[in-house]
Amino acid sequence: MAKVIAVWGIVAVASAVLAGIVAGIKRRDHSFWAAWSFLFPPMLLVLLLTPGNKGPRQRRPGIDELEDRQAF
Repeated sequence: MAKVIAVWGIVAVASAVLAGIVAGIKRRDHSFWAAWSFLFPPMLLVLLLTPGNKGPRQRRPGIDELEDRQAF
C-alpha cells in the first residue's frame, strides 16, 4: 500500500509541474491547471486537448484592484 501512495504522489507532482509548463505555453492560468492536475492528474490530458489562447497573455487582477472593485 505504501508503494501505491508513493507512486501516486510522484505522478501527482509530475503532473502538476507539467501542467504548469504546458499552461504557460498555451497562455492559460498556470496555477489553476497545476493545482487541478495535482489533485486529479488526468486533468493534464484535458489541458493538452484544449486549444491555446491567442493574443496577449491573460492577467489576473491584483488584490488592490479586486478591493477597489468591491468598494462601491
